[in-house]
Amino acid sequence: MANAEIVDLYPSVENQVSPEEWETRVNLAAAYRLADLYDMTDMTRTHISARVPGEETFLLNPYGLMFNEVTASSLIKTDLDGNEIENNGPYKINRAGFTIHSAVHEAHPEIACVMHTHSDAGMALSAMKCGLLFITQHSMRFYNRISYHDYEGPALDLDERARLIDDLGDNLAMVLRNHGFLAAGGSVSEAFSVMFYLEKCAKSQIQALSAGGPDALVYPSDEVCEKSAQLFENALPVATRDWAGHLRRLDALDPSYRS
Repeated sequence: MANAEIVDLYPSVENQVSPEEWETRVNLAAAYRLADLYDMTDMTRTHISARVPGEETFLLNPYGLMFNEVTASSLIKTDLDGNEIENNGPYKINRAGFTIHSAVHEAHPEIACVMHTHSDAGMALSAMKCGLLFITQHSMRFYNRISYHDYEGPALDLDERARLIDDLGDNLAMVLRNHGFLAAGGSVSEAFSVMFYLEKCAKSQIQALSAGGPDALVYPSDEVCEKSAQLFENALPVATRDWAGHLRRLDALDPSYRS
């Protein structure tokens, strides 16, 4: 379907929700479009969610739209038990998406957005025994701040939620072994930034390893890695600085995500 058809299929709900929810919907739809723009999609699979402000509900994509088709009004509101509260279209939520996202939103009220991808680089790194190597400045932001969760098959078993949360701990980034990446944040912009740089680190690591293997790499000291991670934490959030520019880019390309 052309995006004009998507807009017709999903009439605007802006006047039916609070201003806070509408802003969240617009930002979440933007994150889907950006994931498509930066080649982090897997057809209709994978998902990004956002908590509805002031509610124990979250928004998830319709399992049938491509990421470049998602609009603010097409997002489905669901509660933490998997009940679809608002869905004005023909598609349902992805059950695996519900398992992963409901786990994080229920356990961490401070997290506003969760992003899960199956990118080429993310899947490749998820299969490496070494995990993420701290060999670039970008990777330093994740030093002692990245988690790992072993593969248990497609995430359809609700019992996996407890193990996933235990493995995530207090971190905002996680490698789902043999699967892909998970990123979270206190805002949609923060979660997208975490994923953007995790993806960038994966690509850099794969390129570096292909040039000579792990013994050919330079590894900064633990002290330098921790210092760098702290500097990233204390600096003005990159996500805050970048998000307005991301929206301007989307507006110039196709503003239908705001519909």
